[in-house]
Amino acid sequence: MSAAGTEPTLHERHRAVMPTWMATYYDDPLELVDGKGRHITGGDGRTYLDFFGGLLATMVGHDIPEITEAIQRQTHRILHSSTLYLIRSQVELAEKIVARAPVDNPKVFFVNSGSEAVETAFLLTTTARASNQVIALRGSYHGRSFGATATTGIRRWSASSLSPLQVTYAHSGYKYRSPFGHLSDREFTAACRDELQTMIETSTSGDIACYIAEPIQGAGGFATPPDDFFVEMKTVLDQYDVPFVSDEVQSGWGRTGRSYFGIEHYGVRPQAITFAKGLANGIAIGGVVAEADLMDCLTANSISTAGGNPVAMTTANAVLDYIESHDLQANADHVGRILRQGLEALAGSCPLIGEVRGAGLMIGVELIVPDTRTPAVRQTDAVLAEARNAGLLIGKGGLAGNVLRVTPPMTVTETEAYEALDILRDVLDKVYQADAAAPV
Repeated sequence: MSAAGTEPTLHERHRAVMPTWMATYYDDPLELVDGKGRHITGGDGRTYLDFFGGLLATMVGHDIPEITEAIQRQTHRILHSSTLYLIRSQVELAEKIVARAPVDNPKVFFVNSGSEAVETAFLLTTTARASNQVIALRGSYHGRSFGATATTGIRRWSASSLSPLQVTYAHSGYKYRSPFGHLSDREFTAACRDELQTMIETSTSGDIACYIAEPIQGAGGFATPPDDFFVEMKTVLDQYDVPFVSDEVQSGWGRTGRSYFGIEHYGVRPQAITFAKGLANGIAIGGVVAEADLMDCLTANSISTAGGNPVAMTTANAVLDYIESHDLQANADHVGRILRQGLEALAGSCPLIGEVRGAGLMIGVELIVPDTRTPAVRQTDAVLAEARNAGLLIGKGGLAGNVLRVTPPMTVTETEAYEALDILRDVLDKVYQADAAAPV
């Protein structure tokens, strides 16, 4: 508590009125007050290089003029209307998504968040299949709402066993800690495929609403499957006519560098794609693009009061136009390779690093206790804090919270990438040396 006679700090005020389960980074949490490009100013007056991008939502950077001006123009016109009225920017955005989505005969419905997008996908698929059985992946994260939490395969992000769904958890493409991890990629994928078939035959009725998967798992620590993984899983799903839902809340719009939607890299055409986060560069947005028959399966009325609102739609149109006109997918691939190669080089000299993985500007660095595969949770927190002290903001994730998440906005430059690598090299060495010198 604050000393007698002094005003409480923002952190103390936060703790007084916010839930205890709403986590913040750092022992002394940081307020973000201003930003430009890939740099952000904190309430402490310091400027930081932002390599987390508001949990991947600040997709193209802070205070991008083309986006800021689009928001300002719309706010001077109308802020809200609801989907009971025609919204021109909503139709225009849906047309852009339909033109790029790897979904047959697609339609789009807009909501306000990734959690709501996933819930919409579950509403559609459970209705269409008249089943509440869902297959999700171990290590997955799909949101904080009831159904989304039920399909989240990370214990520390799943607060309740209560669920509107019956969920079967299949193997993910996370080889590093898989019981099949010792196999080659081809053998690993075959083992996961065969296990999926066994699970369907033994743990479900066979009439399954959907299979939901993140092409690259986000909170799970950017677990990145072998290239043939989802193609092989879909051969099993197709035998049972199970719809594939690709959760692209973090991997969409070219961030992976290798495809516009993350699932395209794997050669799979899903029946539905959920999206949110970076589409509006931080403005609340979400949605589903799905095959028309699936999207139109509902027999009751449904609208969205705030989903598809003019401000979010206008912003998202500006974001997609900016990504296209500045070829940011190519930049994500190019700068992502610089970061990935630099981090892999660090892994060769830093015993704390167990694995570097990901694609484009979704990079995970799994930290381990040296000479083991024990998750280095304490060291991960230390790296996060030391990186902040050195002027770099990154995130963390993974099943045990031991994976650094390196996710700069898609406008990041080569110079900024090398600056971040220099900071991470120094920080990882500092944490390793301090750990090695500590008494046993």
